Amino acid sequence: MATGVLPAHELLVRLITAPAVAARDVDDTGRLLLGNDTSGTMQLYEAGTDGSWRQLTALDGPANGRYLPESRTVVVEHDAGGNERAQLSLLDLSEEVSSELPALRPFVHDPRWLHRLAGVQPGRVLYLTNRRNGVDFDLVSREVATDEERVLYDGGGYVLEAEASPDGRWVALTRPNAPANSYQLVLVSTADGQAQEITAWDDDAFMRTPSWLPDSSGLLLSTNSGREMTAVVRYDLASRTWSEVVVDDAHDLIGWASPDGEHVLVATNDDGAISLAIHRLADGGLVRVLDLPPGGCPALVRVPDPVWSGSGAALAMTYSSPAGPAYAIRCDPSTGVLTPVRAPDAPPLPEDLPRPTSHRVPTPDGERIPVFAYRPADGGDGSAVLVIHGGPESQSVQQWNPIVAGLVAQGHTVLVPNVRGSTGYGKRWYALDDVRRRLDSVADLAAIHDWLPTVGLDPARAALYGGSYGGYMVLAGLAFQPERWAAGVDIVGIASLVTFLENTSSYRRSHREREYGSLEHDREFLHEASPLTRVDAIRAPLFVIHGANDPRVPLSEAEQLVAALQARDIPCELRVYADEGHGLARQVNQLDAYPPALEFLAKHLART
Repeated sequence: MATGVLPAHELLVRLITAPAVAARDVDDTGRLLLGNDTSGTMQLYEAGTDGSWRQLTALDGPANGRYLPESRTVVVEHDAGGNERAQLSLLDLSEEVSSELPALRPFVHDPRWLHRLAGVQPGRVLYLTNRRNGVDFDLVSREVATDEERVLYDGGGYVLEAEASPDGRWVALTRPNAPANSYQLVLVSTADGQAQEITAWDDDAFMRTPSWLPDSSGLLLSTNSGREMTAVVRYDLASRTWSEVVVDDAHDLIGWASPDGEHVLVATNDDGAISLAIHRLADGGLVRVLDLPPGGCPALVRVPDPVWSGSGAALAMTYSSPAGPAYAIRCDPSTGVLTPVRAPDAPPLPEDLPRPTSHRVPTPDGERIPVFAYRPADGGDGSAVLVIHGGPESQSVQQWNPIVAGLVAQGHTVLVPNVRGSTGYGKRWYALDDVRRRLDSVADLAAIHDWLPTVGLDPARAALYGGSYGGYMVLAGLAFQPERWAAGVDIVGIASLVTFLENTSSYRRSHREREYGSLEHDREFLHEASPLTRVDAIRAPLFVIHGANDPRVPLSEAEQLVAALQARDIPCELRVYADEGHGLARQVNQLDAYPPALEFLAKHLART
């Protein structure tokens, strides 16, 4: 089906409602625990190896989950209205399948606090909670049969990952440390709760995916400690030494050890196209490259990590590409055979959806900005929309984005940059926007604007679109470069770095100050770098979308900016959704917000 067959509005609706399927877990029989958004939000389903599907949840908001090993129980993580105050419930799947949804049993519930699922073990759930003081995250072990709890770690910090050793003696934690976008490895003894800092508090290093060897003698991590690109390395507990497992000096790698200790699954990030391969854990030697479709993204960015089954007999992952929504893949690691698992009865999408070409845009200070360009098949009408990712420590990759496809269908060329501060291009690049260099990343937008005529685009008909930190970039572009941009769409963006840090959730404030600067030491600069400070310079029309329950960027950020623009008679529309948080998770709200936002851009980027 060609894109020209459907009217633009109908096509956009088809793109937004295209069902996505995400792999959450896999058991040793190959059964998959899936997220599926056919019902309007991401709910949990189970897919059997025979192709059967069973819906497990029908909650008011998105659901996540894991299988409890050695049982037919699912641990479900869910919140209310996007407020991110996750609660945990249990689903018993041991009973005979019926038309009724299995009943949820509350497991860890207190809506005042967050309870994030951290790990599962036979008969036991590990979770992270900020209930002690609202700020720090403690690691708690809870027995499923008795509800008995034990605090394993209460040493403070915004703990991100927690992995218990197979012998039960240790838990490996990753938590943010002093430098921006860097993390610390901590080992916690389950016997006495003593914590050992394996890496230094001031080590400028990314650190992710701790996974234990089966004999608990050491663990694997993905880190760029002491190097430019992220590698897969091993830490030995007895000798307290590090050794390389898989290294690529030109690309970032992420690795996940198999539970049997024989292999490691390695993802290679090549300019936002990500491949997967299985290596021997002993010497890092390549076993096989998984035969994934080229030009897509099976891991690392905004999709769930790949997951091994309990024995390592099965693998599951989520795959996405610019040409179609995410779907799950079941993998037999012994043969490399991949089985795609898509939503049943999904309506067809056009066959000619755009794929990007990759560019490097020069800047006045000698840098080169990675940019993906999505062009209409007929070349487009000369207008351009820059779609800027959030984070800022994130990366735009070659994956499904219905808004990009919809903008291209309207005739716009869509440019998706990884401005300085983005990950995926080495440690130096993602550090170039830290604290006092914040406006250097905004200046990258001007460099891209200057580049537009070299690729046949009209700089007078260029707009900005972005969410979260990308929303800040939209507002900053309009405020600091008002002569360049014809319009903007801001989704849950930051209007003032000062009021954002003052009003964001307390558990996030210190975490984000590492990147943006602190209210105590950098308030003057934060004020200078805020779009709200230069709101009088904004003259382009603006479309703003925000969730009322956003715990990260409070609704007040949008309200104060819109009020200031409306006082100056700058065209500005604000759409607020009472049942959303940091972005729009529900299809009904996406369908209410996104088509008008794209119509707004079409109006303001039309030839005059």
